[in-house]
Amino acid sequence: MQAAAKTIRRQVWGILNAIVLGLHNGPAESMNSRIQRLKHRACGCRNRERFRNAIYFHLGGLKL
Repeated sequence: MQAAAKTIRRQVWGILNAIVLGLHNGPAESMNSRIQRLKHRACGCRNRERFRNAIYFHLGGLKL
């Protein structure tokens, strides 16, 4: 209990800022999940450049 109280005391400004501003890491986690799904589906891209291009293609948000 004391360790939890110390952690909260150390992080109180970050906690308050997150509550007041409504910030969260949901969009970043969503993007990471989509990249991991693409990585699994790619199943052995030949090199990093092609994988990077696949990420840009699938997650770029362009209307083709």
